[in-house]
Amino acid sequence: MKESKFSKVRAYWNKPGHAAYLFIAPAMLIIFLFVVVPLISSFVISLTNMDIFMRDIKFIGFENFKKSFEEERVWNAFKNTFKYVILSVPIQIGLSLILAFWLFRSDRFSKLMRSIYFIPVICSFASLGIMFKMFFGSAVGYFPYVVSLITKNGVPSFWSDVKYAFPLIIFISVWKKFGQSLIILVAGINSISESYFEAARIDGASRKQVFAYVTIPMLWPTLSFVIVTTVIGAMQVFDVVFVTTGGGPLNSTETIVQYIYSRGFGNSYDLGYASALSVELFFVIALITVLTRKYTDRKMEENS
Repeated sequence: MKESKFSKVRAYWNKPGHAAYLFIAPAMLIIFLFVVVPLISSFVISLTNMDIFMRDIKFIGFENFKKSFEEERVWNAFKNTFKYVILSVPIQIGLSLILAFWLFRSDRFSKLMRSIYFIPVICSFASLGIMFKMFFGSAVGYFPYVVSLITKNGVPSFWSDVKYAFPLIIFISVWKKFGQSLIILVAGINSISESYFEAARIDGASRKQVFAYVTIPMLWPTLSFVIVTTVIGAMQVFDVVFVTTGGGPLNSTETIVQYIYSRGFGNSYDLGYASALSVELFFVIALITVLTRKYTDRKMEENS
Protein backbone atom coordinates (compact mmCIF):
# COMPACT_ATOMS: atom_id res chain seq x y z
CA MET A 1 0.00 0.00 0.00
CA LYS A 2 2.77 2.39 0.97
CA GLU A 3 4.72 1.44 -2.13
CA SER A 4 1.65 2.08 -4.26
CA LYS A 5 1.22 5.58 -2.81
CA PHE A 6 4.93 6.28 -3.33
CA SER A 7 4.66 5.15 -6.94
CA LYS A 8 1.72 7.46 -7.52
CA VAL A 9 3.60 10.42 -6.00
CA ARG A 10 6.69 9.66 -8.05
CA ALA A 11 4.65 9.29 -11.23
CA TYR A 12 2.93 12.60 -10.52
CA TRP A 13 6.18 14.54 -10.10
CA ASN A 14 7.88 12.77 -13.02
CA LYS A 15 5.55 14.49 -15.44
CA PRO A 16 7.36 17.38 -17.23
CA GLY A 17 4.74 19.92 -16.26
CA HIS A 18 4.99 18.97 -12.58
CA ALA A 19 8.75 18.33 -12.37
CA ALA A 20 9.43 21.93 -13.39
CA TYR A 21 8.05 23.10 -10.05
CA LEU A 22 10.62 20.99 -8.21
CA PHE A 23 13.45 22.74 -10.05
CA ILE A 24 12.20 26.24 -9.26
CA ALA A 25 11.18 25.39 -5.68
CA PRO A 26 14.62 26.20 -4.11
CA ALA A 27 14.75 29.59 -5.87
CA MET A 28 11.16 30.38 -4.88
CA LEU A 29 11.92 29.41 -1.27
CA ILE A 30 14.93 31.75 -1.20
CA ILE A 31 12.87 34.58 -2.70
CA PHE A 32 10.12 33.99 -0.16
CA LEU A 33 12.48 33.93 2.83
CA PHE A 34 14.74 36.83 1.84
CA VAL A 35 12.38 39.07 -0.17
CA VAL A 36 8.72 38.46 0.66
CA VAL A 37 9.13 37.85 4.40
CA PRO A 38 11.38 40.91 5.01
CA LEU A 39 9.03 43.08 2.94
CA ILE A 40 5.98 42.02 4.95
CA SER A 41 7.96 42.35 8.20
CA SER A 42 9.04 45.89 7.27
CA PHE A 43 5.44 46.92 6.70
CA VAL A 44 4.34 45.41 10.03
CA ILE A 45 7.22 47.06 11.92
CA SER A 46 6.46 50.41 10.23
CA LEU A 47 3.13 50.44 12.06
CA THR A 48 4.87 50.30 15.46
CA ASN A 49 7.32 52.37 17.49
CA MET A 50 9.81 49.48 17.66
CA ASP A 51 13.45 50.29 18.34
CA ILE A 52 16.48 48.06 17.87
CA PHE A 53 16.20 46.82 21.48
CA MET A 54 12.49 45.93 21.05
CA ARG A 55 11.41 47.70 24.25
CA ASP A 56 7.82 48.88 24.89
CA ILE A 57 6.58 48.07 21.39
CA LYS A 58 3.28 49.79 20.63
CA PHE A 59 1.02 49.85 17.59
CA ILE A 60 0.84 53.45 16.32
CA GLY A 61 -0.80 52.95 12.92
CA PHE A 62 0.40 55.24 10.13
CA GLU A 63 2.03 57.80 12.42
CA ASN A 64 5.52 56.99 11.09
CA PHE A 65 4.34 57.65 7.53
CA LYS A 66 2.70 60.94 8.52
CA LYS A 67 5.86 61.99 10.33
CA SER A 68 8.02 61.20 7.30
CA PHE A 69 5.87 63.36 5.01
CA GLU A 70 6.42 66.30 7.35
CA GLU A 71 10.18 65.86 7.83
CA GLU A 72 12.34 68.06 5.61
CA ARG A 73 15.32 65.74 5.86
CA VAL A 74 13.34 62.92 4.23
CA TRP A 75 12.46 65.13 1.27
CA ASN A 76 16.09 66.20 1.01
CA ALA A 77 17.21 62.55 1.01
CA PHE A 78 14.74 61.69 -1.75
CA LYS A 79 15.84 64.78 -3.70
CA ASN A 80 19.48 63.70 -3.50
CA THR A 81 18.53 60.17 -4.54
CA PHE A 82 16.64 61.40 -7.62
CA LYS A 83 19.53 63.74 -8.40
CA TYR A 84 21.91 60.78 -8.24
CA VAL A 85 19.67 58.72 -10.56
CA ILE A 86 19.21 61.55 -13.07
CA LEU A 87 22.95 62.25 -13.26
CA SER A 88 24.54 58.81 -12.94
CA VAL A 89 22.22 56.61 -15.00
CA PRO A 90 22.44 58.52 -18.34
CA ILE A 91 26.22 58.88 -18.02
CA GLN A 92 26.69 55.21 -17.17
CA ILE A 93 24.44 53.89 -19.93
CA GLY A 94 25.66 56.41 -22.52
CA LEU A 95 29.30 55.59 -21.84
CA SER A 96 28.58 51.84 -21.87
CA LEU A 97 26.66 52.12 -25.13
CA ILE A 98 29.42 54.03 -26.94
CA LEU A 99 32.15 51.70 -25.72
CA ALA A 100 30.03 48.61 -26.50
CA PHE A 101 29.70 49.71 -30.14
CA TRP A 102 33.47 50.24 -30.22
CA LEU A 103 34.47 47.01 -28.45
CA PHE A 104 31.86 44.42 -29.50
CA ARG A 105 34.24 42.64 -31.88
CA SER A 106 36.13 39.48 -30.95
CA ASP A 107 39.66 40.73 -31.57
CA ARG A 108 42.26 40.65 -28.80
CA PHE A 109 42.22 44.39 -28.19
CA SER A 110 38.43 44.48 -27.66
CA LYS A 111 38.53 41.48 -25.33
CA LEU A 112 41.37 43.04 -23.32
CA MET A 113 39.60 46.39 -22.97
CA ARG A 114 36.33 44.75 -21.94
CA SER A 115 38.18 42.79 -19.27
CA ILE A 116 39.89 45.94 -17.98
CA TYR A 117 36.62 47.87 -17.82
CA PHE A 118 34.97 45.00 -15.95
CA ILE A 119 37.59 44.86 -13.17
CA PRO A 120 35.93 47.59 -11.01
CA VAL A 121 32.65 45.66 -11.13
CA ILE A 122 34.11 42.73 -9.19
CA CYS A 123 35.48 45.05 -6.50
CA SER A 124 33.26 46.00 -3.57
CA PHE A 125 31.86 49.51 -3.42
CA ALA A 126 33.15 49.85 0.14
CA SER A 127 36.77 49.15 -0.80
CA LEU A 128 36.59 51.45 -3.82
CA GLY A 129 35.00 54.15 -1.69
CA ILE A 130 37.82 53.93 0.85
CA MET A 131 40.40 54.07 -1.94
CA PHE A 132 38.88 57.16 -3.55
CA LYS A 133 38.29 58.80 -0.19
CA MET A 134 42.01 58.55 0.49
CA PHE A 135 42.95 59.60 -3.05
CA PHE A 136 40.81 62.76 -2.91
CA GLY A 137 41.25 63.34 0.84
CA SER A 138 42.98 66.49 2.00
CA ALA A 139 45.12 64.68 4.59
CA VAL A 140 46.87 61.99 2.51
CA GLY A 141 45.33 62.39 -0.95
CA TYR A 142 47.64 62.66 -3.95
CA PHE A 143 45.18 64.57 -6.14
CA PRO A 144 44.55 67.47 -3.68
CA TYR A 145 48.33 67.77 -3.22
CA VAL A 146 48.88 68.09 -6.99
CA VAL A 147 46.07 70.66 -7.21
CA SER A 148 47.65 72.68 -4.40
CA LEU A 149 50.97 72.73 -6.26
CA ILE A 150 49.27 74.03 -9.39
CA THR A 151 46.91 76.58 -7.83
CA LYS A 152 49.18 77.69 -4.93
CA ASN A 153 46.02 78.09 -2.81
CA GLY A 154 46.62 75.38 -0.25
CA VAL A 155 45.36 71.81 -0.17
CA PRO A 156 41.66 71.64 -1.16
CA SER A 157 39.22 69.53 0.83
CA PHE A 158 37.00 67.93 -1.80
CA TRP A 159 34.93 65.67 0.46
CA SER A 160 33.91 68.51 2.78
CA ASP A 161 33.04 70.87 -0.07
CA VAL A 162 29.39 70.89 -1.18
CA LYS A 163 30.42 71.70 -4.77
CA TYR A 164 32.65 68.64 -5.19
CA ALA A 165 31.35 65.87 -2.90
CA PHE A 166 28.31 64.89 -4.97
CA PRO A 167 30.10 64.97 -8.37
CA LEU A 168 32.82 62.76 -6.90
CA ILE A 169 30.21 60.21 -5.78
CA ILE A 170 28.75 60.25 -9.31
CA PHE A 171 32.23 59.73 -10.77
CA ILE A 172 33.00 56.77 -8.49
CA SER A 173 29.63 55.14 -9.17
CA VAL A 174 29.90 55.42 -12.95
CA TRP A 175 33.53 54.22 -12.89
CA LYS A 176 32.53 51.19 -10.82
CA LYS A 177 29.29 50.20 -12.58
CA PHE A 178 29.59 50.95 -16.28
CA GLY A 179 31.63 47.80 -16.98
CA GLN A 180 28.63 45.63 -16.12
CA SER A 181 26.35 47.55 -18.49
CA LEU A 182 29.09 47.37 -21.12
CA ILE A 183 29.28 43.56 -21.04
CA ILE A 184 25.48 43.21 -21.29
CA LEU A 185 25.27 45.64 -24.21
CA VAL A 186 28.17 43.93 -26.00
CA ALA A 187 26.27 40.65 -25.74
CA GLY A 188 23.20 42.40 -27.12
CA ILE A 189 25.10 43.83 -30.10
CA ASN A 190 26.65 40.45 -30.87
CA SER A 191 23.15 38.95 -30.97
CA ILE A 192 22.21 41.28 -33.86
CA SER A 193 22.61 39.64 -37.25
CA GLU A 194 25.65 40.84 -39.19
CA SER A 195 23.47 41.13 -42.30
CA TYR A 196 21.89 44.34 -40.95
CA PHE A 197 25.29 45.99 -40.60
CA GLU A 198 26.41 44.78 -44.03
CA ALA A 199 23.24 46.10 -45.67
CA ALA A 200 23.73 49.49 -44.02
CA ARG A 201 27.37 49.69 -45.16
CA ILE A 202 26.42 48.69 -48.72
CA ASP A 203 23.90 51.55 -48.74
CA GLY A 204 26.72 53.93 -47.83
CA ALA A 205 25.87 54.48 -44.15
CA SER A 206 28.65 55.92 -42.02
CA ARG A 207 29.72 54.40 -38.70
CA LYS A 208 27.66 57.00 -36.81
CA GLN A 209 24.60 56.30 -38.96
CA VAL A 210 24.95 52.54 -38.42
CA PHE A 211 25.12 53.19 -34.68
CA ALA A 212 22.09 55.52 -34.63
CA TYR A 213 19.77 53.80 -37.13
CA VAL A 214 20.74 50.13 -36.90
CA THR A 215 22.46 49.33 -33.61
CA ILE A 216 20.29 51.28 -31.16
CA PRO A 217 16.88 50.26 -32.63
CA MET A 218 17.91 46.59 -32.77
CA LEU A 219 19.42 46.82 -29.28
CA TRP A 220 16.32 48.19 -27.52
CA PRO A 221 15.29 44.89 -25.81
CA THR A 222 18.72 44.64 -24.17
CA LEU A 223 18.96 48.38 -23.59
CA SER A 224 15.57 48.44 -21.85
CA PHE A 225 16.75 45.75 -19.42
CA VAL A 226 19.93 47.73 -18.69
CA ILE A 227 17.96 50.95 -18.13
CA VAL A 228 15.47 49.36 -15.72
CA THR A 229 18.05 47.49 -13.65
CA THR A 230 20.40 50.50 -13.53
CA VAL A 231 17.63 52.80 -12.32
CA ILE A 232 16.60 50.31 -9.62
CA GLY A 233 20.21 49.98 -8.45
CA ALA A 234 20.74 53.74 -8.45
CA MET A 235 17.65 54.30 -6.30
CA GLN A 236 19.22 52.04 -3.65
CA VAL A 237 22.65 53.69 -3.56
CA PHE A 238 24.16 53.49 -0.10
CA ASP A 239 27.65 52.04 0.35
CA VAL A 240 29.63 54.61 -1.66
CA VAL A 241 27.88 57.45 0.21
CA PHE A 242 28.30 55.80 3.59
CA VAL A 243 32.03 55.17 3.11
CA THR A 244 33.01 58.49 1.51
CA THR A 245 30.86 61.27 2.99
CA GLY A 246 28.40 59.64 5.38
CA GLY A 247 25.75 61.89 3.85
CA GLY A 248 27.68 65.13 4.35
CA PRO A 249 28.65 67.86 4.03
CA LEU A 250 25.45 69.43 5.39
CA ASN A 251 23.41 66.40 4.20
CA SER A 252 24.15 67.40 0.60
CA THR A 253 24.95 63.79 -0.39
CA GLU A 254 22.58 61.98 1.97
CA THR A 255 20.41 59.54 0.00
CA ILE A 256 17.23 57.91 1.25
CA VAL A 257 18.88 54.55 1.98
CA GLN A 258 21.66 56.33 3.87
CA TYR A 259 19.03 58.13 5.95
CA ILE A 260 17.10 54.89 6.55
CA TYR A 261 20.29 53.32 7.89
CA SER A 262 21.05 56.30 10.12
CA ARG A 263 17.54 56.26 11.62
CA GLY A 264 17.39 52.52 12.12
CA PHE A 265 20.94 51.84 13.29
CA GLY A 266 22.26 55.28 14.22
CA ASN A 267 21.77 57.13 17.47
CA SER A 268 17.96 56.91 17.46
CA TYR A 269 17.64 53.16 16.72
CA ASP A 270 14.12 53.88 15.43
CA LEU A 271 13.33 50.72 13.47
CA GLY A 272 9.66 51.58 13.11
CA TYR A 273 10.38 54.90 11.41
CA ALA A 274 13.18 53.39 9.29
CA SER A 275 10.83 50.60 8.18
CA ALA A 276 8.22 53.16 7.15
CA LEU A 277 10.81 54.90 5.00
CA SER A 278 11.78 51.53 3.51
CA VAL A 279 8.17 50.83 2.56
CA GLU A 280 7.89 54.27 0.94
CA LEU A 281 11.10 53.63 -1.00
CA PHE A 282 9.73 50.27 -2.18
CA PHE A 283 6.62 51.88 -3.66
CA VAL A 284 8.66 54.70 -5.24
CA ILE A 285 11.00 52.19 -6.90
CA ALA A 286 8.02 50.09 -8.04
CA LEU A 287 6.37 53.15 -9.60
CA ILE A 288 9.57 54.27 -11.33
CA THR A 289 10.17 50.73 -12.59
CA VAL A 290 6.68 50.51 -14.10
CA LEU A 291 7.01 53.93 -15.78
CA THR A 292 10.49 53.13 -17.09
CA ARG A 293 9.32 49.79 -18.40
CA LYS A 294 6.36 51.39 -20.19
CA TYR A 295 8.67 53.92 -21.81
CA THR A 296 11.13 51.27 -23.03
CA ASP A 297 8.28 49.06 -24.29
CA ARG A 298 6.87 51.97 -26.27
CA LYS A 299 10.29 52.66 -27.79
CA MET A 300 10.60 49.00 -28.80
CA GLU A 301 7.19 49.15 -30.48
CA GLU A 302 8.25 52.28 -32.39
CA ASN A 303 11.46 50.59 -33.57
CA SER A 304 9.81 47.29 -34.51
